[in-house]
Amino acid sequence: MAYQVALSFEDGVTRFIKVNPNETVADASYKARINIPLDCRDGACGTCKAFCESGSYDGGDYIEDALTDEEAEQGYCLPCQMMPESDLVVQIASTSDVAKTAAASYSATITDLRRYSESVVGFTVEIDNRDDLVFLPGQYVNIGVPGSDDGTGKAATRSYSFSTGPHENSLAFLVKITEGGLMSEYLRDRAQVGDTLEFTGPFGSFFLRERKRPSLLLAGGTGLAPLLSILSKIEADGSDQPVHLIYGVTFDHDLVELDALEEYTKRLPNFTFDYCVADEASSAPNKGYVTGLFEPSHLNDGDVDIYLCGPPPMVEAVRNHLSENGIEPTNFYFEKFNTSATPGGATAPAATDAEKAAAEKAAAETGRPVVLENPEPGNYEIGEEHPPVAESDEQFDARMALELGVVELTIGRLTPEQLVEFRILAEASGASVEGDHFTDAAAFTDTNAAFHEFLFRCCTNPVLLEAYNKLEVTRLMKQVLRDAQWIEEHIVDEHLQLVEAFEKGDKAAARDLIVVHSQHAKETMCRAIATNAPAGASS
Repeated sequence: MAYQVALSFEDGVTRFIKVNPNETVADASYKARINIPLDCRDGACGTCKAFCESGSYDGGDYIEDALTDEEAEQGYCLPCQMMPESDLVVQIASTSDVAKTAAASYSATITDLRRYSESVVGFTVEIDNRDDLVFLPGQYVNIGVPGSDDGTGKAATRSYSFSTGPHENSLAFLVKITEGGLMSEYLRDRAQVGDTLEFTGPFGSFFLRERKRPSLLLAGGTGLAPLLSILSKIEADGSDQPVHLIYGVTFDHDLVELDALEEYTKRLPNFTFDYCVADEASSAPNKGYVTGLFEPSHLNDGDVDIYLCGPPPMVEAVRNHLSENGIEPTNFYFEKFNTSATPGGATAPAATDAEKAAAEKAAAETGRPVVLENPEPGNYEIGEEHPPVAESDEQFDARMALELGVVELTIGRLTPEQLVEFRILAEASGASVEGDHFTDAAAFTDTNAAFHEFLFRCCTNPVLLEAYNKLEVTRLMKQVLRDAQWIEEHIVDEHLQLVEAFEKGDKAAARDLIVVHSQHAKETMCRAIATNAPAGASS
C-alpha cells in the first residue's frame, strides 16, 4: 500500500506526497516535482539528510559518513534510502521554492501623502483590483522603492503593515523617516501623489483573532499601524469586549494619529487609550515607557489577549514585566522588527553608518526601528505565546483562530480543482471512523491533519502556513488518540459540511462550522485524556 509522507520545509511550507511500496521518499518527491536536497542517491554523501518526526520506516543502506548510528537513533534519516512502513512526517533541511503559496503582486497609485513631522510620513494608495486583495488586520506587504535596485535589476522592497482595515477601499501605511533609509528618502524627497508603487503580499501571522476576552494593544512608534488596522476591524465587526491601547514613542514629533485614536473612543464602545513619550523633555502628560501605564484592569488577571508591535527590546520589556508581576496572559501575539537578515539566511544589504547608528538608538527606545526598514518579510519576527496549561484545549483554540483567519483569505477563491481536492480530503478523513468510534485512530489523525492543512496550503500567505505548522495539534492527537475508541459523532460530517460551505461561498456557515468543530474536537481529546493516561510521544 502507498503511504502518505508530509515534507515539512524550513520556510513553514508542508507538501504531502504518496510513496508506493519499494519506493524511496526521495524518488516519490521528485516524481511529485518536489526537489528536496539530493546528490548521490545511494546513501554515501548525506546531502539529503532529514529528520523524521513521526512514523516508521526502513532506513535502507548507507555509510557512516552519510549518517551515524547516533543520528539514526535520534530520528535522522536519508530520504534517498528510506522506505516508509507507515505514514511519515519528515523535516527537510531546506526552504521550499516549489510550494503553491506565492504572494500576489499589485500595482498601486499614491492618492495621499501626509508628512506628520520630520520623523513620520503616512501615505495612502489605491489599486484597481481592490476586490482581489484580501488581508487580515495586522498583516503587511512588501513595497518596491521607486528608483532603487536590489542588485538584480528589481526594485528593493521594504515591508509595511496596513494601517487601514481589510474592508476599506483605500490602503494606508505609516513610515518612520530615517536618514539613509531607501523608503525614507523616497517619501521625504521625491514622492508625489500620482506615483505608482508595486507591492506583494499580504504576509504575516500577526493579526486579530476571534475576540473572546478583553484586548490590550501595545504600539511602539510606527508599530501603531497594524493596531489601527485591528481597531478598524473591531469597529466594523462590533464587540462588547474592552479594548485598551497604549502607544509609546521616543520624541513628541513621533506621535501620530492621536486624533484618530480619540475618534475611536467616541465610536467604539469600551475602547480607551493612553500614550507616553520616552524623552524627559516631552510635553506629553505621560513620560516613560508603555509598561509604566499598565493597570490591573488592562491585564484582567491574565484573562486578556495582548497584541504588541514594536522593537525587540519593547517585546522583551513587556514579557519581563508580565513575568515579574506574575501575569500570564491567555494569549500574547507580537510582531517585532528584526534587521539582522533577509529570508533564507542571506545577508542583508550593507547599512550606512547613519542607518547603523539610528538602528542602535532605536533598538533601545520605545519607537519602532524602521531604519533598515524592513527589507523583506523575514525581517518581521512574528510569534505568539500561550500558558502551558490545558495544552490540548489551547492548541485547538489556536488552530480555530488561524482557521477563522484563513477562511477570510480563501472562501470564494478556490479553483474547481481545489474544491474537488478539499472534498476528497474530507471524505478520506471519514474512512477510519464509524459513527462515534474510530476504526483506526492513527489513520484518522493523519487524514485529519491533511484536511485541516489544506486551506493553509491554498492561501497565498506562507507566514500564515508557517504559523499553522508550528501548532502541536497533530502531535497531541497522535499522543492522546493512539488507543482511543470514541470520537464525537459529528466531526466527519462537519468536514463535509465545511466543504459544502466553501462550494456555496457561504462564509458565515464556514465560520460557524469551524467554531463548533473545534469544540467537538476538544471533547474528543478530553474524553481520551480522561479514559486513558496520555501515551508517550510517537516514534
